[in-house]
Amino acid sequence: MMASIRSCISAILLGVHVPTALGATHAAANLLVSHYNGNLYSLSFTQSGATGQLAVKQTVKAGGSMPSWLTLDSDSGNLWVTDESTYGSPVLTQLQVASDGTMKVTGTMKSNGGEVHSALYGGSDGKGFIATAEYDPSSISTWKLPVGSSNAQSLQKLTFTMSGKGPVASRQDKPHPHSVFPDPTGKYLLSPDLGADLIRIFSIDASSGKLTACTAANTGGGDGPRHGAFWAPKAGSTDGAMLYIVNELGNSVSAWKVSYPSGGCLALTKTQTVSAYPSGKSAPSGSKSAEVHVAGNFVYAVNRNDKSFGSTSDSVATYSIEPASGAIVFVEATNAYTYYPRTFQINKAGDLVAFGGQTSSTVAIVQRNVTSGRLGAQIANLLVGTRGSAGNEDGLSAVIWDE
Repeated sequence: MMASIRSCISAILLGVHVPTALGATHAAANLLVSHYNGNLYSLSFTQSGATGQLAVKQTVKAGGSMPSWLTLDSDSGNLWVTDESTYGSPVLTQLQVASDGTMKVTGTMKSNGGEVHSALYGGSDGKGFIATAEYDPSSISTWKLPVGSSNAQSLQKLTFTMSGKGPVASRQDKPHPHSVFPDPTGKYLLSPDLGADLIRIFSIDASSGKLTACTAANTGGGDGPRHGAFWAPKAGSTDGAMLYIVNELGNSVSAWKVSYPSGGCLALTKTQTVSAYPSGKSAPSGSKSAEVHVAGNFVYAVNRNDKSFGSTSDSVATYSIEPASGAIVFVEATNAYTYYPRTFQINKAGDLVAFGGQTSSTVAIVQRNVTSGRLGAQIANLLVGTRGSAGNEDGLSAVIWDE
């Protein structure tokens, strides 16, 4: 069973679709949500045909004063929560998620603060350590797992500097690492830096968890890279591998060819940058692209504050991937059914997408056609916690499927 789960996870990381029947009625599923009000939520989701229902089943006060991101290990049920707060006593929190989706805190320790994203890496199974991206402190920190008093100090805190401001001076005043994630081999950790217009690359010492800097990839000036997702035409292989980076400031997605030179680090070569909006349409003033995911031969990127579908409904861009080259083609922009969607995730079956609106503080479940890749109708929507306020760091921060 565990091997099957791991195989599905590997397939998703490499962009290979695991088929499921179209129009199937889903058994009950669970989702996990973090909110900047200091709470975590477990949601139940049930579906019958084209109708779904979401409900809050548990609220847990955990994750510090500003829980910002959720990282789940499906095999063990361990959940890690980062804290974006830079004042007081920010914490890194570990919880155990039961089979019914309920959560219990199993460990906390003081963190370095300002964490906006995290990822597991290293060890014998790729889960021995956790790295956190710290946006405002301009740093990446690493920790040995499990979270608790025996591992109370970070292994490394890598702090970055730059000689001057970037093209978007108000947002690129200093380095701002916005996410961290391992490559498909588990030998490298990458971090898009919004402030420095870089994709930082580090080699991983699996036994010690130590990160060693490699040559970073330079993005376009003012792109503001934020998140990334890998894809390869064949599961379990890095041949033809690509990395798709969503650019927050550029409102675009860039495609990067991934290579592994003999005796060197992972290297990236940019092959194209495609707008998050249809040809001939400029990004609306104040819009900001956010998260990116790959499912099958499709890439998805959410856009915040573009109000493409009304004053409180933003868009999600869909791109198709050319299997032979990894090139992407813009397909369409559709309704994300949330306002300021900071986060979204596609379920393992590939037929449902959960969107998390930060300002609306809503979770929307949207249908996805696993063959065409197109997103469809909303089948459920739920207000979680208190609504956020436009332009502020409040509201819903992350949503993931518990699977």
